[in-house]
Amino acid sequence: MTVPIPIGEIRSDFTIDQPWHRYTREDHATWRALFERQARILPGRACREFIAGLDGLKVAADGVPRFDALSEILERATGWRIVAVPGLVPDEVFFGHLAARRFPVTWWIRRPEQMDYLQEPDVFHDIFGHVPLLMNPVFADYMQAYGRGGLKALALGALPNLARLYWYTVEFGLIETPEGLRIYGSGILSSKGESIYCLDDGAPNRVRFDLMRVMRTRYRIDTFQKTYFVIRAFDDIFAATRPDFTPYYRELATLPDIGSGEIVGSDEVMQRGTGEGWGATPDA
Repeated sequence: MTVPIPIGEIRSDFTIDQPWHRYTREDHATWRALFERQARILPGRACREFIAGLDGLKVAADGVPRFDALSEILERATGWRIVAVPGLVPDEVFFGHLAARRFPVTWWIRRPEQMDYLQEPDVFHDIFGHVPLLMNPVFADYMQAYGRGGLKALALGALPNLARLYWYTVEFGLIETPEGLRIYGSGILSSKGESIYCLDDGAPNRVRFDLMRVMRTRYRIDTFQKTYFVIRAFDDIFAATRPDFTPYYRELATLPDIGSGEIVGSDEVMQRGTGEGWGATPDA
């Protein structure tokens, strides 16, 4: 659901001024309800870097935050800024913003009846789920490297492989800590149901992160994940994005895709899932 913005207000890079005047009381109430719900669920589930980032940004439950205020704090910490966008933007625009350390944030918020599921990202997903980890220097550098890699992948026709890396790290990644598995993926952090499912349920696989494995793996967009990939530290994924991906893409073109719930012989399996409740919906 993209809320229309007059064409004249959208710049050539698809950014807009945050239309603060368009937020209603219901919008702010929805933010409060979502924030308070996740604030109850995430202690002991979210990684400490996320919690620290959320605290450092001073993101509060009061209502939809002002992007300029968050950007001032974020820029001092890691050189990133938030830019408002009307909704999903073209791939080259998205990657260009990331490469320049600008994170595009959808300005509008879901309706109350969409509290539990929303396929298209909204301001709560983008701000609450994504932005706190941009306060972490290593993750902030990873996101910039991903943006640069995305521009190159577009030129090489390899975007589907790179999109899988984003999906299984930035959106749905888990990290191993001394206290146990914790969440860092924004798609999980902004979801009540998946925040519980990804750590507590026996259905999904939990597999050690491997770059080539991840970029071969299909994913689901309409349900909880069948497989979660686990990193040891943010350095794992940052180091994985340093090399030139061109030879990887050539190799990937010769290899078959892996199903979203499939376990392969090279996997370091931390937990093989039961697959209960997966159904037969095809992968993306």
